[in-house]
Amino acid sequence: MVARPTFFGIAIIALVYVPVLSLGGVEGKLFQPMAQAVMLAIVAGLAWTFTIVPALSAWLLRSPAADAQDDHHKGFVGMAERVYTPALNRALAHPVLLFIGAVALLAATFLVFKTLGSQFTPQLDEGAITAMVYRPVGMSLEESLAIEQRTEAAIRRAYPQVTHTFSRIGTSEVATDPMPPNENDLYIFYGPQKDWPTGDGMPRTKQELIAGIEKVARRVYAGQNFEFAQPIEMRFNEMLEGVRADVSVKIYGDDYDRLEQAAAKAKAILEKLPGTEGVEFETAGRPKSIVVDLDRDALIRLNLGAEEVNNAIRDALAGAEVGFIPHGPARHAIVIRMPESLRADPSAILALPLRVGEYGMVPLSRVARLRQTRIVEPILHDDTNRRAALMVNLSTSDLEGYVQKAKAAIDGQVKLPPGYRIEFGGQYHQLEAAQKRLSIVVPVALILIFALVYAALGSVREAAIVYTGIPFAVTGGILALWLRGMPFSITAAIGFIALSGIAMLNGLVLIDHINALRDGREGDPLPVEDAVRQGAHDRLRPVLSTALVASVGFVPMAIATGAGAEVQRPLATVVIGGIITSTILTLLLLPSLYAWIERRAARLRSDEQPSA
Repeated sequence: MVARPTFFGIAIIALVYVPVLSLGGVEGKLFQPMAQAVMLAIVAGLAWTFTIVPALSAWLLRSPAADAQDDHHKGFVGMAERVYTPALNRALAHPVLLFIGAVALLAATFLVFKTLGSQFTPQLDEGAITAMVYRPVGMSLEESLAIEQRTEAAIRRAYPQVTHTFSRIGTSEVATDPMPPNENDLYIFYGPQKDWPTGDGMPRTKQELIAGIEKVARRVYAGQNFEFAQPIEMRFNEMLEGVRADVSVKIYGDDYDRLEQAAAKAKAILEKLPGTEGVEFETAGRPKSIVVDLDRDALIRLNLGAEEVNNAIRDALAGAEVGFIPHGPARHAIVIRMPESLRADPSAILALPLRVGEYGMVPLSRVARLRQTRIVEPILHDDTNRRAALMVNLSTSDLEGYVQKAKAAIDGQVKLPPGYRIEFGGQYHQLEAAQKRLSIVVPVALILIFALVYAALGSVREAAIVYTGIPFAVTGGILALWLRGMPFSITAAIGFIALSGIAMLNGLVLIDHINALRDGREGDPLPVEDAVRQGAHDRLRPVLSTALVASVGFVPMAIATGAGAEVQRPLATVVIGGIITSTILTLLLLPSLYAWIERRAARLRSDEQPSA
């Protein structure tokens, strides 16, 4: 009786996860294992249902006693039937009105969807803050370290909820993430928010804590700027686009002066845009540099080569290795160079002695002149294209809406010469790529699902009726996101994909049972109206059971607050909200649509018979 719809229903649920398997990049790494696990579990459950369950049922279950025939009219199911019967009667009496109301709800829901906003993945609370610190170019390592130590101490004194801090400055022995001495990453760890002090002036939210930390740090040293993120989030963004921010604005062209000018204009525009938390240049400006111009005529007169002079300058400023000190199995190099205090002094550099001949010495000033200039360092490229970039962190969760507004503002105010272009990257680029991929794969999967429903029912008309369950299930998911103030994300999209399978399963089982009652597969054939009423009441319990099991199973995810809960909540919220509307529409809209369409089809057939 139920083998055919069960098999096709399970096949449909497995098929709806195929789009998830097509995801690439970070979103694929996150959700492909889930889709694979669900599909394997569904296949295993199907095998269990058709093999072990019938045998166990025949062995363990007994026929109900005569006095237990009416037990299903008691308890929760009985109460549900007493509510459902008059509601079904009204739905069957006014099918067109019910359908128009459902379509109006669907249209209103999509208007609500436009207000949700979009983001790539929900932001996790990592329990830590990363402050990317930028100080004036040319600052020495010692000075930067001293400022950083004072900054950390001031933050810990001001905010007891900060448990500990540490920083990374400069380049490590394994230079996988080199930074100049004027830049560093400051990691700030805080305790659970419920344990934060609640006195006057104390921050109550993470955003207030970040704002307070920035104020304290600027009091220590006013010349430092900050970009705030989270440790994993920062590396995640850097891995995506090479920029440590939610959104990157990259300007491509040949002339670096024009690139810098365009970037400065774009920065000023973005700083005024609502939703911007912070904007910084990817590079810290043009550092000062000392250029040594050699006097070729003087070199010839003194019989000196340019290489000799360059080597002498290099040894004095960068250092020359003159030996080593053994320390166990390790050897530590002995390097000599000018003192730190003299290496930036032009007069000391010009006094650098150069050997002339066998015994003579002359100062560098005899053969060279010094001049100070600012150089572009580094000049960054993407695929050999020279670029400048801005790092933008957002205070809004509507990533897509923010980028659209930013594009419109920059395109209207920043004029670029031919051959120059502006691109937005970071998480927005990943969101855009995932949306494009899903826009191709999801329609293909929906067509295949329709083919399966048609194969199960043998009627395009009935398959279309079952298919109405998908858009009307989506309404509940969208409304649930709106009520909880959550934006649309790839996580929510996975929830909609899972929801569509559940909606199709319930509709398929209901319509197949109604067809069985009409065809006489389960007794005497019944007229359409009677078959619809009995079929809807027969399937009330399994439909409600499916809805309750699925929705209750997602409740812990929907209300979770632990690590990773930010990713789980949108998925669970969509499924729970969608199951509520899907169940109502499956029990009311599908039977009324089926009866109305079949009555009209019967009238059309009867009208055609005399003419034949």
